[in-house]
Amino acid sequence: MLEARDTVSDERRQRLTAVLNPLVQLDEFSSEQAKQECCESHPGYVTRTLGQLVRDGFLSRVEVDGQFRYRWTAPREAFESVAWIDSQIHGIQVKETPTDERPREKLIRAGAASLSLADLLAILIRVGVVNESALVGGQKVANRFADRLPDLSQCSPLDLKKVSPAVKSDSYCQIMAGIELGRRIATIQAKQDPVVVNITSTREAVEYCEHAFARLAMDGVQEEFHIVSLDTKHKPIQSHRITVGTLDASLVHPREVFRPAIRDAASAVLLVHNHPSGDPTPSREDHQVTDRLTEAGKILGIQVLDHIVVAKQSSVSIREC
Repeated sequence: MLEARDTVSDERRQRLTAVLNPLVQLDEFSSEQAKQECCESHPGYVTRTLGQLVRDGFLSRVEVDGQFRYRWTAPREAFESVAWIDSQIHGIQVKETPTDERPREKLIRAGAASLSLADLLAILIRVGVVNESALVGGQKVANRFADRLPDLSQCSPLDLKKVSPAVKSDSYCQIMAGIELGRRIATIQAKQDPVVVNITSTREAVEYCEHAFARLAMDGVQEEFHIVSLDTKHKPIQSHRITVGTLDASLVHPREVFRPAIRDAASAVLLVHNHPSGDPTPSREDHQVTDRLTEAGKILGIQVLDHIVVAKQSSVSIREC
């Protein structure tokens, strides 16, 4: 009996694979094109498979020039065809999935780094709902945020509920708690890990700020102005937040900027602020602040080494702009 069931599962896997393998090579296609690409499969079976992919949120059906076409809702490279086929064969319950393929078992056996994004989310979702398991829910959320993972942290409970009904309030809390825990660990590591011993060039300054202020660059919703105090060898001593809000030359007073630097007995400072828009291009005000503080630093004998703008897209040195 078990052997017969395994034979049926193998046959289903082969049929689904025969449809998926050609389709994951295409970014967009019509129903007819899909049937032509999957010429070894029955046209009706191809249509049913497309329908299931749409229901599961992996494909969207859009009208282009009067013709309906299918598009992957996330980069097709992110679609985990093996996991999706398993969900179709073994059903929506985790207990129906082979033991070695279950997320928790894989984590214990091979470590968290070996898990896919869908597996990690399935563990956090933990328990599914009627007609949708934690595995399927994890796959849907992973698919939706495959190319914009940082946006996941900005979602409300309703946002994720729309992606998958398996993300209930307790699942949402677990996902957000996991994200915040990861952030805090990363923040501590950033402070503990010596990114550079000495900052002696613009490249090293940018690399240091990208690492030390990564969270501000990715998650900052307001502009924040910070300084990094440096010793005589330009080794970072400490970072200090000076202001929160739109950077304005009239508001960033040299007294407030250099007070912590003097307290640290700093020889030089790095100026750092973020652009929540994601675009690091310096504004006219950014240049004015840099020039004003550079002149003030000369009077105090504290060199303004550089002013780095950090943002989601990239980070830039105002000295080089």
